[in-house]
Amino acid sequence: MPSFDVSRSRFRLADEHLTVLSELAAGQEVPAEFATAHQELVECGLVNRDGKLSHLLLPLMRTVLSPVVIISLEAAGRQGKLHHGMMIGQDDVVAHEAWPGATEAEYSLVEPKTLVWKLADMVGLQQSPTARETALPGVETTVGTVEAGLAGLETVPPGSSAEQERAHIGQGLAAAGTLTGPAAALLAELISELRSSWRMTAAWQSDHDGRQGVEGRGFAVWDCGSLGYWLRELPEEPLPADRITPESPFRLVRVDARTIWTRITDLLPGEGEIRRAEAR
Repeated sequence: MPSFDVSRSRFRLADEHLTVLSELAAGQEVPAEFATAHQELVECGLVNRDGKLSHLLLPLMRTVLSPVVIISLEAAGRQGKLHHGMMIGQDDVVAHEAWPGATEAEYSLVEPKTLVWKLADMVGLQQSPTARETALPGVETTVGTVEAGLAGLETVPPGSSAEQERAHIGQGLAAAGTLTGPAAALLAELISELRSSWRMTAAWQSDHDGRQGVEGRGFAVWDCGSLGYWLRELPEEPLPADRITPESPFRLVRVDARTIWTRITDLLPGEGEIRRAEAR
């Protein structure tokens, strides 16, 4: 069920609820297949029986319907995949965060001056001076090899020790046959310690030599817990998934939290780029 918190300008909405709100805000009829979601919005008080949206929703819907910049955050971990993100409008900033196993995401209004802090919080960025040292500062292989190691992790029986996990991962890497020695041992340890892997991308409308187009930037990170943060340099973001093959090169390099913070900051378009986007 949808719900909201007036004190913090936040709303719990499923994709179906957002579709209904978008249709109503645009003055359109709600499709019959969304009748249940429509009724739930009426029952919780976000929509009245005449189809009018609550005034509490106005900043949210204004930004959702006309974003200037869209930031997408795709995170994967042992609880599955989650999709978070942020929409930057001309007047407001809206963040949305998913929850494992829940159909509703939390949409909240963000103070524009704090949006980098909010994005850092979405990925759980922490300054960790206690991260363990590793034998190598990076590892380079192929996408197929990494997928083989991750597949080995999926075969680990519940309740297995860290050593048993690494053994299963090592078997998957060995089956791929492209990585050996210290590099294979490091990758097995990174996969075993992997808390989440995530990719953050930003996109906005722009002009290229007088032609309309979409501009964007992105980067990807492995959060390996006690082993710290690892920037995925290859495949480089933003890159469509259909252009990645098992033979595609894969490279991780160790970085600190400050580097991740800088990457998040640099992801956002500059003032001139924002101005061109807003003019559209």
